[in-house]
Amino acid sequence: MLALMRETFDLPRSLTGDGVRRTLAAIDTLVPVQVTEVRSGTVVGDWTVPPEWRVREAHVTGPDGARVVDVADSPLHLVGYSTPVRARMDRDALLAHVHSLPGRPDAVPYRTSYWVPEWGFCMRHRDVEALPAGEYEVVIDAELDPLGSMTMGEIVIQGTGGDEVLVSTPVCHPGLANDNLSGVVLLAELGRILAGRPAPRRTHRILLSPGTIGPIAWLAANAERLPRIHAGLAVMCVGDPGAITYKASRRGDAPVDRAAALALAHRPEPHELRAFIPWGGDERQFCSPGYDLPVGAISRTPPGEYPENHTSADDLSLVGAEALEGSLAAVLEILEILEGDERPVSTNPFGEPQLGRRGLTNRRGGEKGNQLEMAMLWVLNLADGAHSLTDAAERCGLPFPVVREAADALRAAGLLAPRAA
Repeated sequence: MLALMRETFDLPRSLTGDGVRRTLAAIDTLVPVQVTEVRSGTVVGDWTVPPEWRVREAHVTGPDGARVVDVADSPLHLVGYSTPVRARMDRDALLAHVHSLPGRPDAVPYRTSYWVPEWGFCMRHRDVEALPAGEYEVVIDAELDPLGSMTMGEIVIQGTGGDEVLVSTPVCHPGLANDNLSGVVLLAELGRILAGRPAPRRTHRILLSPGTIGPIAWLAANAERLPRIHAGLAVMCVGDPGAITYKASRRGDAPVDRAAALALAHRPEPHELRAFIPWGGDERQFCSPGYDLPVGAISRTPPGEYPENHTSADDLSLVGAEALEGSLAAVLEILEILEGDERPVSTNPFGEPQLGRRGLTNRRGGEKGNQLEMAMLWVLNLADGAHSLTDAAERCGLPFPVVREAADALRAAGLLAPRAA
């Protein structure tokens, strides 16, 4: 994951353009990515896909002939979707188009102007204060192509059944490591891992698209698929050292919400569970009232809550291997609970079956049982077709993998009927 971050960190990602295409192409070398181009001008919901933004060069030259800012040094230096400019102006006129952070004088801010035709540059406040009086030359050689397109990618792990699990992350942020290249590389690795496993029950669809308008466009194009979405996760900001944070779906008690609570409760690192709010990442679109899909959100420190967010300080040094690995493990555990859950039916519902003669316990009378045996008793007690293995795990307080192992052992002994639909 870190290697992929280093490879793609400097690519000029935006809502449109070759930065996203090159990022998806890099992922495609690890796991196949299905690429979709949505034409500029396409109406999706209440939005319209913007023209494709292409930048050839963008810089400002000072009175002494030296460049004071250049997008070639970092994609953050140019306000996203800046319109073309070739002009000379004095310092005061230039400063009307310069963004900086007085409170963080050594950081370059991340700014965009997707929907309002403007231009601008982003600089360290320390450098802004050092700009001398005089004439400046401003060059933004860019185009906004109405015949272009917006690029989205999907990694699809085909399942044996009809339902789907959706995992999504924004792919539009340039020059920012945690927000949100960390989510991009995590989902690339997630796709690679899932593609190497046996086919799951449910199709797992991993969506990499520009923030906000990407999920909206995907939802508009996949109306017939939406009733089949059993659960979903929006993933971003998963590489910083903060505790894992899970934000519930709008429903609050969807299978993914329960799976996340179970998975995180038994992980060694700290975590926080939060209720849904209509602010954040891709989950806002999936959980909007017309769709109300069962999609939660997982991050470490959520966007907007760490000081480096949306600045050049959100660089590769902020993201750690241990944090990425822990985030990936948490996502995998949530998906494994969703995949492994079922509503079993006992073949011996009238009284407790004898586990000892089936080799399911080694206890002698009076000895205490172990975790696996306790899980078996809970599974059997709730195996009425109305309760799930998630119910059993919540009731007994044991990790879901132990409950799943217990169910498998009971089924092998003929004590559980085939998995209910």
